[in-house]
Amino acid sequence: MFKELLALLLAPAPEPLTDEGARMALTALLVRIARSDHNYSEVEKDRIDRIICSRFGQDAGGAIILREQAEAMEAEAPDTVRFTRAIKEAVTLEDRIGVVEAMWQVVLADGRRDAGEDAVMRLTAKLLGVSDLDSAKARKRMEETT
Repeated sequence: MFKELLALLLAPAPEPLTDEGARMALTALLVRIARSDHNYSEVEKDRIDRIICSRFGQDAGGAIILREQAEAMEAEAPDTVRFTRAIKEAVTLEDRIGVVEAMWQVVLADGRRDAGEDAVMRLTAKLLGVSDLDSAKARKRMEETT
């Protein structure tokens, strides 16, 4: 499945993602954020699994499988620009703000923010078409819930 998705992401004019492709791309983006500080911890993996369960209605086993597939895809995925472009084209602005909230949940999962994570968050939010202000509001909401 992710080979086809990678081919779509690498195409000069990618086609819109299917729901399954969008789930995989979002999960891989969460993995990319978690790996950005070079410390991909179990607490971050657990947070990603919980996000998958709540956003996509997966059970725990399904969430782990999707995350593991997304980990493999993220390792081979193109640059963040192409990656987020596909998500931006597949998801409404309101839902993209939800994506940014999910990304902040992962960044905040281990209890510390890293400069690398912050840089990836700024870039990714911008590429998703989410303003700095909306990203900061999303971060505040996630800080209040964690």
